Formats: sequence, C-alpha cells, structure tokens
Amino acid sequence: MAGASEKDHEAQKLLAQEEELPKEKAASASKAISSCILYSGCSISMVLVNKSLASSAVVEQKAVRTQILTPTPPPPPSLYCMNSYNHLIDGDLNILLVVFQAVIAVMAVSFSKQMGWVEYPAFNMATAKQWAPVNIMFCGMLFTGMASLQHNSVPIVTIFKNITNIFITAGDYYFFGSHVEGLVIAAFATMLAGAIFAAKNDVSVTSIGVFWMTMNCLTTAGYVLYMKFATKTVNLSKFGMVFYNNVLCTVFLLPVTLMNGEFMNFLNTGAIHTADYAWKNTFAGFVGFFLNFASLNCVANTGPTTYAIVGSLTKVPAAILGWTLFNAEITPQTWFFIGVSMCGGFMYSYAKIRTSRNAKNSLG
Repeated sequence: MAGASEKDHEAQKLLAQEEELPKEKAASASKAISSCILYSGCSISMVLVNKSLASSAVVEQKAVRTQILTPTPPPPPSLYCMNSYNHLIDGDLNILLVVFQAVIAVMAVSFSKQMGWVEYPAFNMATAKQWAPVNIMFCGMLFTGMASLQHNSVPIVTIFKNITNIFITAGDYYFFGSHVEGLVIAAFATMLAGAIFAAKNDVSVTSIGVFWMTMNCLTTAGYVLYMKFATKTVNLSKFGMVFYNNVLCTVFLLPVTLMNGEFMNFLNTGAIHTADYAWKNTFAGFVGFFLNFASLNCVANTGPTTYAIVGSLTKVPAAILGWTLFNAEITPQTWFFIGVSMCGGFMYSYAKIRTSRNAKNSLG
C-alpha cells in the first residue's frame, strides 16, 4: 500500500510539472518578446529625439529650394520637422546637447546604484585618468553623431551607421589580428555600395553632411577598438563605463561650450527655454543610459544571435519613421539603395552569427 501511495504521489508530481512547463515556456517567450521591443524602442527613440533636438536642416534646405522656384513665404514653425529647434537658434548647440544628456545619464546611473539595481566602484581619479583616452573617443562619437543628424536625414544616417562595422573589422584585423570571412567582406561591399549610391541620389546630402557621417563612423570605431584595448588594463563593469564616460564627458565638454559660445547662446535664446525642450533632453539622456539595460536584458533573454538580428531589423523602422516624421525628401532610387545597404547589414549579422556558431562547434 505504501509503495502504491508513493507511486501515486510521484505521478501527481510529474503531472504538475508537465502542466507548469507550457506556462514557463509562455513566460519565457513573453520576456524575450518584451526585451526585444524594449531594446528596439530605446534605439529608435534615441535617434529620433536627437534628430529633433539637433536640427531641421533637411526641411530648411527643401524650403530654400521651394522659395527659389516660387516666391512664397517660408513655412511656419509648426511645419519644421517634429518641433525641431534649429530655426530658433543662431548657430547650433550640438556640444551642449551632449553635455545635457551626459548629466542626465550620470544622475540616472547614480540613482540606480543607490537603489541597488547596478553596481560599480566609486569615482577614483586614477581610474578616470586611465579611462580618459577612451572617453575622448566617446565624446567625439557623441558630438559627430549629433552633427551628422543635423546635416542629414535619418534614413541616410541609419545606413551609414552600418559603415562603422567596416572600420571596426579593419581595425580588429590590423591591431588584433582577427580573421575576416569572405561573407563578411561581401556584406561590407553591399553595405558600402548601397550607402554611396543612396547618398549620391539623395538631393539633401551635402559634403559637410558626408564629412560628419564619416567622422562619426571613425570615432565610433575608434571608441570600440580603443575600449577593447583599455579594458585589459582598466577593470570596469558596463555601468562603471557608463558612469565614467558621462562624468568625463561633462568635465571635458562643458568648458568647450563656454569657450565657443554655445552655453551663452542657450542662455540668450529664450525661445528654447520650454518644457518641451527640457523634456526631450531629459528623455534622450535617460534613454541613452537605459539602452545599456535594454541591451543586457535582450541578450540575457534571447541570446546574442537574436540580439544581432533585432539590431539589424531596428534600422528599418528607424529609417521609415525618420523619413515620415521629419519630412525628408527621398527619391525612389535612394530608397532602393537604402534597402541594398540594409541587406548588407543583414548579411553581416548572419555572417557574425555563423562565425559564432562555428566557434562553438569547434570547441564542442
């Protein structure tokens, strides 16, 4: 009797486990989907908000061409792209915008540490000095990113972001002796050809716009490659890097805004002292910090393969939303070449996924 009772108990236990399994799978799928949506939302929001803050250069150029052809008055402020502020400012505030967002990021990561959500060591001057060269590249990456958004449409900036992978891979090969597969080279050729022809067919692309996009690709690649070297001597967690990057960014760039007049320009331009302008800067700073959470969460719940695919797919809605919200003037030919460049991005993601799988299989 006792044996039969034990068997019944084990059978009930197994039945309960089988009933719980679909619930666990559903919960896991829900976490994976929500983490991918969160990561994509942060990435897209960062680009769109910074475009809104940086300028309305594309719309202004379109307005100038319209006035040359037909002597009509300029469009009212409500027609400038997504409440952009460039038409209200004498010059630009690109460096000051980076400082604003860095301050918000420092506040966000410090608050998260106080709440026990993240961990990183307290500020140390010796660590700051070691990390300073990396941070110079970080500052350059943020500033050139703002400048490229000022002078180019979002779809064009989005596809040129892919070119950064070419510089990173070339640097990996030159400095660290990394192997480059044929499929990766084919992906790079597709991305580069698509980006070049898209820029050539885009009437809003200017030489200054191409210059800032190229500089953004170089500084981003420099930041990634130098960080790979620096992390061998400076032991910092991901959120420690966020903290030091934004603290040092504020220290380095705030004096620059005082010297080049951006800070005084901001103080003297009452038209941008609005709750909307403050909210967008706060939101951009918070999203820039929260993107680190979203990235880690996406990798943890889905894995690096899905993370890479989501990163590539995110460029599609970013380009479409940027074109729609900012009234970018893009021809069908340009859209075709944007699509070609994005296909190159998907090929690159697939090549990296295949390389990762082959490495795992060889180890296994």
